[in-house]
Amino acid sequence: MTILPIVIHGNPVLHQPAKAVTEITDELKTLIADMYETMDASHGVGLAAPQVGVGLRLFTYVFENSDGVAPRGCIINPVLTVGKISAADPDDDEEEGCLSFPGYGFPLKRAEWVTVSGMNEHGEPVKFDATGWFARVMQHETDHLDGKLYVNRLNKKWSARAKKVVKKEGWTVDGNSWTPGVDPDPFGH
Repeated sequence: MTILPIVIHGNPVLHQPAKAVTEITDELKTLIADMYETMDASHGVGLAAPQVGVGLRLFTYVFENSDGVAPRGCIINPVLTVGKISAADPDDDEEEGCLSFPGYGFPLKRAEWVTVSGMNEHGEPVKFDATGWFARVMQHETDHLDGKLYVNRLNKKWSARAKKVVKKEGWTVDGNSWTPGVDPDPFGH
């Protein structure tokens, strides 16, 4: 297995919808194994294929949950049914971070529950409900597959701050990345 570089905001693959996976190939299995390795090395709770520069609809996750779902898995071609999202301003305890927006976090409202359906890494159908922070992880990773980063969903106040970060860090263009285990950990793990 290989630890892959994680691309950062500004890379076009992060800002366009990913393509559906049409078959489970040996190449895809290798990608998934490398994504697990990269996710673990980065101390992330999820990693979408676009974050490693691959425009396919799949993500890996590792998150202990009380929903009876395996705490580690891969979802291919996910479809989410999303609960209601509160219109209230987000609280500080709703802060998200992202490996493709490294070192920063901003509060964001998300639905408290989702139903996830798709396939696992063996091509078998999966369907489950996720609640709380596990639901947040599912929404965050699926957003990546739709060409969105969580900072694209921030309210006006936090969006303005995120835009300042993008400008300050030079994340307006392609070519920025970091490699877990090689580059300093932007989240200080």
